[in-house]
Amino acid sequence: MGETMTHSMQFLIVPVLFLIGSAICLGADREPHSFAGARIERLDPALDAVLAPDAKVDKLGEGFRWSEGPTWYVEKDRAGKVIFSGIVFSDVLANTSYRWQEGWPAPQVFLRPSGLYNNAPGFRERGSNGMTRDNEGRLIICQHGERRIVRFEDGAMTVLADKYDGKRFNSPNDATVRKNGDVYFTDPPYGLEGSKDSKLRELDFSGVYRVSKDGKLTLLTKDFNFPNGLAFSPDEKTLYVCSTDGTLPIIAAFDVKEDGTIANKRTHFDSKPYVDPKYPGLPDGMEVDKEGNIWTGGLGGVAVISPQGKLIGRIYTGEQTSNVAWGDDGSTLYVTADYFLLRIKTKTKGAGW
Repeated sequence: MGETMTHSMQFLIVPVLFLIGSAICLGADREPHSFAGARIERLDPALDAVLAPDAKVDKLGEGFRWSEGPTWYVEKDRAGKVIFSGIVFSDVLANTSYRWQEGWPAPQVFLRPSGLYNNAPGFRERGSNGMTRDNEGRLIICQHGERRIVRFEDGAMTVLADKYDGKRFNSPNDATVRKNGDVYFTDPPYGLEGSKDSKLRELDFSGVYRVSKDGKLTLLTKDFNFPNGLAFSPDEKTLYVCSTDGTLPIIAAFDVKEDGTIANKRTHFDSKPYVDPKYPGLPDGMEVDKEGNIWTGGLGGVAVISPQGKLIGRIYTGEQTSNVAWGDDGSTLYVTADYFLLRIKTKTKGAGW
């Protein structure tokens, strides 16, 4: 932990910082999608306070293999001038991350490769997955192929964690950062061929971990087969963890103790009653708004869940939807949905904005 890759890694990444890539082209086997059929499903009057009934879904990019891990990112040059302010996200299957800001006709390549640097067998998803920012605005990246969580800064990757008890992680999936600088992340085996039966697997469990500001790694729980997205309540007294598991498709809640560990696991939201082939996807990546509502990819789009654990509405996209992120002034929700990058304006703001 804490090792900074400053030689070959710089060769791979620094040139990309100045790359203006080509527009992403829609695959030949995919029909154009206008999202004219996207709609807001109001299941409870509480939705009206955070999302307008006529809110529109905008398509910003398309043609990705599996879009994931969006986060708002501001990049500055050495003089402190802003040179990019927009959304960055992963295409896990393409081993590439992209970025987009207002005024661009399409997303452009940001990091390639993004998650595996030397081609190797045994991986189902090689690229980066979840991304977030630390308290200094630096990117935190979950790298499936390299099986680690890193910090991206000045064209180099600093390894925050890559092993537990001397054994390599499965494929770190998503991350979130507390106000004190601690990084929490999940480690399911989704990136490995064969998933939990992969021959590359060194740990026989899928953990939720914390890397404290001083670099100490702590296993918080190994109670899930497939822990996925995670987020804090606005007061950071509760940690939510998505279980993207057909036998346990829940969002769990934990109390966050003073030392940063977690306790008192309980089911905050059970998605089983809402699973329907017409609404693909289980709760996946998520964000919390300032009122404490959870916005999560899954169930046919973006599901909105109250602080009490009730499904109050859904942004139906018609696509299997993986993840979300707040951006702009904190009231715009950016959405990764299979082939697409989308956005929708809300009436609330993300927690912490």
